[in-house]
Amino acid sequence: MVRRALILVEGHSGMGLLYVQAAQRLGLHPITLSADPAQYDYIAAECVQAICVDTDDLDALIRECSRLCATYDIAGIIGFSRADESACVTAGKLCRHFGVPGPNPSSIERCCDKIAQRQLLAEAGVPIPAYRMAVSGTEVESFAAEIGPPVILKPAVGSGSIGVRLCRNIDEVAEHTTYLLGGKHKWQSSPRILVEEFAQGPYYCAEIMGNEVIGISTAEFGRPPYFVFRECTFPAALTDDVHERIADVSLSCLRALGLGWGPTAIELRWTKRGPVVIEVNPRLAGSPTPQLVQLAYGLDLITEHIKLVIGDEWNLRRRHSHTAAARIFLPDRDGILDWIDGDSRAVAVPGVAEVKFYIGPKTPIVRNSDYRDSIGHVIAASPTHASTEGILERAVDLIDWSITPFPTVSQ
Repeated sequence: MVRRALILVEGHSGMGLLYVQAAQRLGLHPITLSADPAQYDYIAAECVQAICVDTDDLDALIRECSRLCATYDIAGIIGFSRADESACVTAGKLCRHFGVPGPNPSSIERCCDKIAQRQLLAEAGVPIPAYRMAVSGTEVESFAAEIGPPVILKPAVGSGSIGVRLCRNIDEVAEHTTYLLGGKHKWQSSPRILVEEFAQGPYYCAEIMGNEVIGISTAEFGRPPYFVFRECTFPAALTDDVHERIADVSLSCLRALGLGWGPTAIELRWTKRGPVVIEVNPRLAGSPTPQLVQLAYGLDLITEHIKLVIGDEWNLRRRHSHTAAARIFLPDRDGILDWIDGDSRAVAVPGVAEVKFYIGPKTPIVRNSDYRDSIGHVIAASPTHASTEGILERAVDLIDWSITPFPTVSQ
């Protein structure tokens, strides 16, 4: 009998292993296609089949998948988000070519361009921040003055808050513009900067599968002016009215952008004028969100996503209703991680589901002011929001680490 394979275009440091394990539980053989399989630790650790191929070359991927068809029945194809989310678009094109279920790649591509996304949302009357698109330092400063500080500067294409900064005055605008255009930022496409009004208010994210809002999470960030997640809670404690308004706006985003197949994560701020859409991500929210949803509702979004991809019937029914939360560990300095202590005690706290560090002692740490700064997390869950927060605090208080700053070079 021919084995059914799940093709994974690229990988994911936080969720890749979860997808591999879910695929195996469903009787599938996961195969990763990557330009550099060695960058994903779980591939070697779990002996996952991986093929080195240029994932920016659609023809090369088609040839590789065609070759695999001689040995396997390709049941489905999934693309993981990278810095530019191009793998998600590529996977959609591969799905079309091989006749397996998948999203509309044109919709994904438009959504991944933040300028095109905002234009479509604005045309549909979806509430978004005021914005302009700039290609030069002069334009950035002019548009920032027009919108009025504080503003957000971000690359038009990208994810994980890479290159994103809050600029509270014109001097900070000039400073970050120099960073983005001066050669320090790695552009995935031609340099275009989104100059955006800072929508102030609590942050929420609508987690969607298909056209169904699974739930709404909330999150807090580390120190400004950057947007690095510090704590995530699912579901957010919302009134029925606020939940309904966020859900309605989120579903209007799907219609405006031609989405509604598979997972979508829609980021919003609750402002003086209600929900304002910050970004629509045509993919599952990154780790630890899927783990939080599973702990809170007993719903494995990764498994259900794979079922959709391979054409099986999925089940989005909640099995219970708890609150789950994660605290993300962020270093306060660059240097060498000397030691970590207390993680074994923390995981023993009743209600703690996981304590995980992504790096070990003697690892060099150089902060990037984006998602790559995370060095670990602790996840807790319980029947109530208050008790979950208490469990999380008790666990976090038990954990400590030390970072020795890099030696300074004497003149």
